[in-house]
Amino acid sequence: MLTTRPVPGTPNWIDLGSPDIDASVAFYAAVFGWTYQSAAPGGDGGYGFFQRDGGIVAAVGPLSEHGATPSWTVYFHTSDADATRRAVEQAGGTVRTEPDEVPGAGRLAAFTDPTGADFAVWEPGGITGLDTVMEPCTLIWTELYTTDLAAAQEFYRSVFSWTYQEMDAGDGSTYSLLSAPGGGDGEDSAHGGVLQLGPEHLAAGSGSEWHPYFGVRDCDAAFAAATGHGAGTLIPPMDVPGVGRLAMVKDPAGAVFALLKGDPSMT
Repeated sequence: MLTTRPVPGTPNWIDLGSPDIDASVAFYAAVFGWTYQSAAPGGDGGYGFFQRDGGIVAAVGPLSEHGATPSWTVYFHTSDADATRRAVEQAGGTVRTEPDEVPGAGRLAAFTDPTGADFAVWEPGGITGLDTVMEPCTLIWTELYTTDLAAAQEFYRSVFSWTYQEMDAGDGSTYSLLSAPGGGDGEDSAHGGVLQLGPEHLAAGSGSEWHPYFGVRDCDAAFAAATGHGAGTLIPPMDVPGVGRLAMVKDPAGAVFALLKGDPSMT
């Protein structure tokens, strides 16, 4: 499970690349009740923090890379961004942003795995990571859709030493739970999952991508709020045995995220 005291290889930050910060702030305020605080003194419409009850639950910033499209980026904890960079290259990944210092906060680097999924790492400094996770309207899960399950598993095993527990997805496909060393034992140690894209998705041009799941008290109500404020539907609310009720949408700019109300039988 996710924690605000992550170990190397587990998620410790997420941010949204947006073409219109004000529009994104308004949308996520309507869906989750988030507020926005600029990271720059006085505010400049640039990088800033989404907050709930005074704690940071995510961040948002302008699209800064050439050709970038609106999306959520998942960051994984590292104790050495330079070492992770070397591990990524050795495992066949691509460096998008070299390890760089964020004064007073920490160091970041951004990469693309060999199947095409973008992700990043955060080496904590003054900011260790998100203030709140595993609560309603906060990050509760991360997930990778991939065009090549075996290649993705091998890459992240090499970079983060992840282990995998295969689960039956119920439709003939396999779902892998992801765990990092030091994150605990058994299913409770899992911080995310990875799923092979099916032939129909590949034929439609779907590519590899990470996306976040946000916890909600009522999946149908949150879905209605999202779509009512301009989100597009990818997966309408549905029950998943042993997991809960989930939905997946694209925000008005096109960034993908999921909503999940956990199955009470799992608590």
